[in-house]
Amino acid sequence: MIAKVFSGAVLGIDAYIVEVEVDTAFGLPIFSTVGLPDNAVKESKDRVRAALKNSGYEFPAKHITVNLAPADVKKEGTTFDLPVSIGILSAEGIVKKERLSDYMILGELSLDGRVKPVKGVLPMAVAAKREGFKGIILPKENAEEAALVDGIEVLGIENLSQLVEFLNGNIEIHACRIDIETYFKTDGESHVDLNEVKGQEHVKRALEIAAAGGHNLLMIGPPGSGKTMLARRMPTVLPDMTLDEAIETTKIHSVAGLLDGKKALVTTRPFRNPHHTISDAGLIGGSRIPKPGEVSLAHNGILFLDELPEFKKNVLEVLRQPLEDGRVTISRAAISLTYPSGFILIAAMNPCPCGFLGDPHKECHCTSMQIQKYRSKISGPLMDRIDIHCDVPAVRFKELSSDASGESSKDIKIRVDRARKIQTERFAGYPKHEGRRLYSNSQMAGRHIKKFCGIDDDGKRLLEMAVDKLGLSARAYTRILKVARTIADMEGEERIKSHHLSEAIQYRSLDRGMI
Repeated sequence: MIAKVFSGAVLGIDAYIVEVEVDTAFGLPIFSTVGLPDNAVKESKDRVRAALKNSGYEFPAKHITVNLAPADVKKEGTTFDLPVSIGILSAEGIVKKERLSDYMILGELSLDGRVKPVKGVLPMAVAAKREGFKGIILPKENAEEAALVDGIEVLGIENLSQLVEFLNGNIEIHACRIDIETYFKTDGESHVDLNEVKGQEHVKRALEIAAAGGHNLLMIGPPGSGKTMLARRMPTVLPDMTLDEAIETTKIHSVAGLLDGKKALVTTRPFRNPHHTISDAGLIGGSRIPKPGEVSLAHNGILFLDELPEFKKNVLEVLRQPLEDGRVTISRAAISLTYPSGFILIAAMNPCPCGFLGDPHKECHCTSMQIQKYRSKISGPLMDRIDIHCDVPAVRFKELSSDASGESSKDIKIRVDRARKIQTERFAGYPKHEGRRLYSNSQMAGRHIKKFCGIDDDGKRLLEMAVDKLGLSARAYTRILKVARTIADMEGEERIKSHHLSEAIQYRSLDRGMI
């Protein structure tokens, strides 16, 4: 007898339908799985056999063939345990076939028949709705995540027997429903605030500009000057996530298996802080079957690279594509996948190997050759893609001991939101650029810069002088215009003025030492 059960698998951050075809025939008792299964899928036969037996069902002593279609795409993971079990029971006449075509079924089985959670549930629920299924049946722990997709019935189950009884019409399972707004409301306020940082007002200004325009930022300063502390508070001034951003971010974290079981939706902007020993595959994504890396996990949030020159040079160089395009493409012999990577890069570094170059209180013993070698680890093309370079000097005792507190993140965020609103309205009538929705000045292409970043004659002379003296590249020139546009937006100005350009130019001071 032949039975067909529908399941799903993830490719990139999207899912596709997998038809699990099960045939049981008389002959030698062999269990074979075809359709490019990986080791985890091949091992499912042992889990299925034990789960059926321990759930009170007899495992047929027949020649069992399981086909996972489409057969030309590699299948991985433990998602197919549950549909394979139901397929066997259906082929043996234990489970009625009437309801099988209405639902997508997925889940991992324990040896005692319990259903365990799996990864990538949200993309699969989206695929189930797209393909017109009535609903999706999955582990109870994954039900809230799948319920984020409106318009599809989500049934969470605890064990194999419960699913068999439901498919045979003996019991009913109540669909899981959630209120998405409650996820945003229950987040609460952050436990960190920019007013906890003593001094460094000019750095806070640079952070505000970066948040307002979505610009990348590099902080240069001695150890203990507060670079990491400032970076960790950057998310507190970023605009709140929209529902579309939350869904997209959740899909990536779901595929990577990083979702907290207590919370199905990512509603706060990610902050990823990989160690400098990370590999290029860990940063960009990869492995034999590609997985999202840190740049994709930071999508719609912040990627913080501390001690930037300590990262391997080849690791830093692979950042070029995601920084420029907002997405990363991973190519293998059998497959090519594209992951979104629209993040703000915040990087920190010392001015020299010892960290005390220019420090008024501690002497630097580094030679000019050592300093040049240290800084040359960051290539010119990578520096061009960082819009803002900001010096972070050591904090003076007077500032440390002061009881006065600076502006709170909440107050700064109000100005950031106001600037972002201006940009949203500006780009509202424009189509997506290279597949991405325009929402900030940092994403402007050449035609947008030409239209929205016009400058007067004084501004042109100022920029010409800066380009000649600093030897700026064409990319650095456009970065200055984008930052100046953001500064003008923060002041509510229609046109870019000379003082906006002056402030933007000062954030390119490192270019002279990097070329």
